[in-house]
Amino acid sequence: MIRFDASNFTPALALSAALSVTLAPMAAKAEAPEGWSPLLEPAQLAGYLDTYGDEIRVVHITGDYAQGHIPEAGWSPYASWRSDMPNPGALRDLEHLQLVVQELGIDTDTPVVVVHSGRDATDMGAAARVYWTLKSLGIEDLALLNGGFAAWTAANLPVQTAPATFFPSDYQAQWSEDWRASTADVTALAEAGDARLLDARPAAFFDGSTWSVAAPGTIHGAQNLTYEQFFDGSRLVGAEQIRQIAAEAGYTGATTAVSFCNTGHWAAINWFALSELAQYDDVRLYAESMAEYTALNLPRDNAPNRLVYAYRASTRWVSSLF
Repeated sequence: MIRFDASNFTPALALSAALSVTLAPMAAKAEAPEGWSPLLEPAQLAGYLDTYGDEIRVVHITGDYAQGHIPEAGWSPYASWRSDMPNPGALRDLEHLQLVVQELGIDTDTPVVVVHSGRDATDMGAAARVYWTLKSLGIEDLALLNGGFAAWTAANLPVQTAPATFFPSDYQAQWSEDWRASTADVTALAEAGDARLLDARPAAFFDGSTWSVAAPGTIHGAQNLTYEQFFDGSRLVGAEQIRQIAAEAGYTGATTAVSFCNTGHWAAINWFALSELAQYDDVRLYAESMAEYTALNLPRDNAPNRLVYAYRASTRWVSSLF
């Protein structure tokens, strides 16, 4: 079993249970519309908005919101939902996340659709990471817009430029560890072999031939299940195809799965595909991912020796000058 790791939480997080902010709630209790699913197509979302209006909260998290967005949608930049360098995948403290949710007028029973710009498959990682965060915060009814805002505009659906404002909610944050694996959890699982550790990064990261914010290589005992396999262009494929891809990679949901990448971005796509669409049990996100794991010098596979690593690092630095 994966256990709670209190060392990963800030003092603000520990004190958040006592936090009490009295703000006026939304006027009406919201519920998910009939037929709601974790992945919505533009026409589905448009139909829900026509019927249920502002009972649904649409939130853009990437793109140029001021240049155009779904009518009455809010803006909450992706940077508000996770940390900064050198560990951008780390969780923000609970007090901060509570305020972000309140300012969007969201409560636990508000149906929320997270929208990315849709420029490419990678961009959907931002939406998936915010979805995972909201779910862990206890928001009950969530969805992503397949293909993002680009798919919405391609369907010739209405666009608005005026910013939307919301009456703040009285949401009180409670964090669940049900969909998270900490560094301590991952280390224990890697040693015991009690879970599938799924590296969501492209193969070059997995085999140690390239790297970014983390040292090259992968977590000891991990296998590569790249997020790219779950896409047709910039759109996620359906649950049946996701299950087929996972089965071909040797994962059938028989044990705990932990998805990771460099900073918990690509990994959030794999988590969303396997947990929310394919509906495998006990799929977890290692939010801090390789940025934290390698900073702690924990055991890696496919890690080049020091001489090779130094040579690659020098060539990467020289190439960056041109």
